[in-house]
Amino acid sequence: MRRATVADLDTVISLRIALLREYADHPIYGRLRDDAEARARPVFEQQLLQMDQAIFLAARDGHIAGIARAVDSKGSPLLMPDRYCYVTSVYVKPDDRRHGVLTALMTSVEEWASRRGLTEMRLHNSTTTAATRAAWDQLGFRINEEVRLKQIGR
Repeated sequence: MRRATVADLDTVISLRIALLREYADHPIYGRLRDDAEARARPVFEQQLLQMDQAIFLAARDGHIAGIARAVDSKGSPLLMPDRYCYVTSVYVKPDDRRHGVLTALMTSVEEWASRRGLTEMRLHNSTTTAATRAAWDQLGFRINEEVRLKQIGR
């Protein structure tokens, strides 16, 4: 397990695009642009350079098996806590699933968040598959909100 650097940009792009491609039937993530990789490069590079976030890479059997992104996010000024760890872009390659990679990634994210004094993690993930929901449930994440989509102007 290690924190990604700008030198890992191609790997980060590859894994995060693979995550989106896995959800080809999803009503939002299934609308991947043809030039998504080119568009991702400057965005992900900036994320790798930010001090208030971290992208973790997990290795298994000598290759990169998964990725997770954590952001030290400001909460609403009306609610507690003031800051929380926002977790997104979590992906484990299909052949590496069910081998502890996700648990290792989330342990690293939680340790990073704890070192920053954060006391809460909020996860952004798709809920379209039972296996995904079960994995997050097993790791202690509970559904608290839902995002709804309505097409307009068509």
